[in-house]
Amino acid sequence: MTQTLIHDLLFILTAGLLAGLVCRWLHASVLIGYLIVGALLGQGVLGWVLDETHQLEHFTEAGVFLLLFSIGLEFSLDDLKRLGTTLFVGGFTQMSLVAIPVTAVMIGLGMSWQSAVLIASAVAFSSTVLVFKALSEWGQSQRPHGRSTIGILLFQDAALIPLLLMVPLLTGEGNAPSLGEYARLALVSLAFVLAVIVLRHLLSNWLIPLFAGYRSPELVILFTVVSLGGVTLAAHSVGLPPAVGAFAAGLIFSGNRWTKQIDALVLPFRETFAAVFFVGLGLIFDPALIWQEPLSMGAALAGVIALKTMAGTVALTLTGMPPKRALGMGIGLAHIGEFAFVLVLLGVESGVLREIDYQRVVAIAVGSLVLTPWLMKFGLRLVQDESLHVESTPQTAADASSSPLATVIGAGPIGSRIASQLETMGKDVCLMDLSPVNLHPFSQLGFRTVAGDASDSNILGRAEVPHAALVVVCVPDDQVALRVVRAIRKINRQGKLLVRCRYQASIDKLVRSGADVVVTEETEASLALLRELNQMEREGHLKD
Repeated sequence: MTQTLIHDLLFILTAGLLAGLVCRWLHASVLIGYLIVGALLGQGVLGWVLDETHQLEHFTEAGVFLLLFSIGLEFSLDDLKRLGTTLFVGGFTQMSLVAIPVTAVMIGLGMSWQSAVLIASAVAFSSTVLVFKALSEWGQSQRPHGRSTIGILLFQDAALIPLLLMVPLLTGEGNAPSLGEYARLALVSLAFVLAVIVLRHLLSNWLIPLFAGYRSPELVILFTVVSLGGVTLAAHSVGLPPAVGAFAAGLIFSGNRWTKQIDALVLPFRETFAAVFFVGLGLIFDPALIWQEPLSMGAALAGVIALKTMAGTVALTLTGMPPKRALGMGIGLAHIGEFAFVLVLLGVESGVLREIDYQRVVAIAVGSLVLTPWLMKFGLRLVQDESLHVESTPQTAADASSSPLATVIGAGPIGSRIASQLETMGKDVCLMDLSPVNLHPFSQLGFRTVAGDASDSNILGRAEVPHAALVVVCVPDDQVALRVVRAIRKINRQGKLLVRCRYQASIDKLVRSGADVVVTEETEASLALLRELNQMEREGHLKD
């Protein structure tokens, strides 16, 4: 039995690796690859991984816990306060306009109200990861429409916890929960929240200083794992879903000087178990369902996309967004996100959902995720066309000229220092990097960010490099810097171009390619670039 488990687990990890490589090559979401390769490995197609004893479920549950723990770590109450009414009005409207019609349709088709409510709640979720990645790549994450869309996604993230708490109340043979059951859940949940607040305070003011004195990463990761397991077990022992405990453990560790270190230490485990989780979901899914019910599955998929587009458009319009932009971002939200899988999986384990209904939801969700890249691209083009129209007005042009554009390429230590300096100088700063993960902290601080290859003229256009008064290139590879400089000079010949390079031998090549100033690491690049920026400011080169 142990040998079979190891065999199946190795198959899943290998398949996840191959799926991830193919998806990166195709510029698609790895989540889609995990689900598809899981379906191929399962009993519906190849039958290489059967898991008849359900031992792999323990690994998929570990993936859920680590995923929710990481979300708790990154969950920012400051973001919720900053978005204010946008978050609550837009988020509540979007989820309600999806959940209510879906519930009515499911009940009309003869499904129990418990199953209908759970499926409708799952369908209301969109993917925070996919949408944020697309907004970053298109340079829209800090635009007003981008922030409103992220607000809706944050509301969905926050709504996951009460929805997970709702699942225990949906169990039973069709009988409505009593008032006493609601009261007990409310009291237990309140006590659990208060315990989390107390533990968060104790951790920040007592435990972290205590462990910091030992200067041991091993103790940090061990204490984190013990805390995650303890809080998760505590939630289960009082009748709450263990997934709520995992999210609460993340909240306990968020917002202190350990947060980033813990996130970095947990990341490899999280990604590994997430691969097992999503491949495991694919194993349960039987692709034959699509061939057996092509019309109903196709109609359901089209209906979900249309309904979620309408709901997103109405919700974003209520936040004050122009109709065309709201439609574009509504199309971007018209898919079913990864949290839906967490919710319906818990529903199956609790007996609220039948396996066939679960498979139908997974089939529709996978179909929507496969279509997501095209939906996002179409929606963002609508938004970009609207943005270009608005930005061409005299008022916006005047505003742009009063705050000269500056682009920093490379979000490393040097690039971040340069971006901060430019911001204090009153520049409109856009930060570019190949990795959206590197840009996420800067986006949270309010910087405009664009993820992608800076040697691609289309990516440079999204960052408004053709109109930038200053571009600073801080990439670690001289050959990459050379390609980036050449690409910039093809579309912007007037702006000032500062470049950091590693080797003296690269200076002449960069200057011949169009760089105005080149500094090397031997001269402490960041300090040299800062001196050049201050000199340009004094000479008036950055005034227009």
